[in-house]
Amino acid sequence: MGDDRPDVLLTGLLFYDLVLTGLGGPPTPGEEIWTAGMGCGPGGIANLAVAASRFGLRTSLATVFGDDFYGVHCHEVLAGQEGVDLTLSRTAAGWPTPVTVALAYGHDRALVTHGQEPPYSQDALVGDPPEARTALVHIEAEPHEWLAKAAANGTKIYADVGWDPTQQWSADLLDQLALCHAFLPNEAEAMAYTRTDSAVAALGALSELVPVAVVTRGGDGAVAVDQTTGEFAEVPALGVDVLDATGAGDVFGASFVAASLGGWPLEERLRFAVLAAGLSVRHHGGALAAPGWYGVGRWWRSLADPGLRRAYGFLADRLPADPGPPVAHAPVTPPARPH
Repeated sequence: MGDDRPDVLLTGLLFYDLVLTGLGGPPTPGEEIWTAGMGCGPGGIANLAVAASRFGLRTSLATVFGDDFYGVHCHEVLAGQEGVDLTLSRTAAGWPTPVTVALAYGHDRALVTHGQEPPYSQDALVGDPPEARTALVHIEAEPHEWLAKAAANGTKIYADVGWDPTQQWSADLLDQLALCHAFLPNEAEAMAYTRTDSAVAALGALSELVPVAVVTRGGDGAVAVDQTTGEFAEVPALGVDVLDATGAGDVFGASFVAASLGGWPLEERLRFAVLAAGLSVRHHGGALAAPGWYGVGRWWRSLADPGLRRAYGFLADRLPADPGPPVAHAPVTPPARPH
């Protein structure tokens, strides 16, 4: 019999994202800037859900939707268009779906968000978690009870962490890595939490706490160690024109999990994740920038650079025979709902 467990279990806060691109710089008080670049769609935890689902992973998402226009639209996109399982999710009457406006310029962005504390916690949403193959989680200072339950079920936990606004970088947070199979922070976070001065030094410290440690380095690529196989890998980033970097880290995480579930060598996992993240920044951010198998396949077939053809030659054997239809990117405005 086949394994019918979810490939990926996710929980977290969902946002409706409105992304404006093509700005020369941030607006100043009293200034109005016109731009031709705009995209909208689900964001937040939806970034991970769509990125995973577009790589063919059975994706179970536990989140909260408002019963407003934004919540209804995001629910329709995730369940109907992207095939994400929302059985564990809930719709909260009278609660406004959080909305983020992102102003993207150069390689950076500014975010403005409207939102309220969700009426259901992660633990209330997930309850006794399903026996998923993996879970992609964002660890926080206060541990979530469902995480230990999932680990006890045999679920492999892939974790990341956010910027600490207090800049205390408490090492106590790293105690949660005892539950995790992999940890994927960015360079600044990794160095801050480990009190080291380089990505490689931080990687060495983290590799003593978790079987698979990955440190992402933005335009410098990523480094990783897999203690279960004894592998070390360091790969460069792709040279791409950045439209909007929103959600690129989520695409990296989801694609690394997809490659890990496929049993790929560490260097291939890392290159694949760097590639997927690089392809995502060429489109308006949020969930719908994720390339999926279709986007990766299209990139591979059009690739002429001999160096990259050699480095990514493994894709010839990894790409599915049918990568599926073209993925839907973020529209300028949501399509009108049929009456």
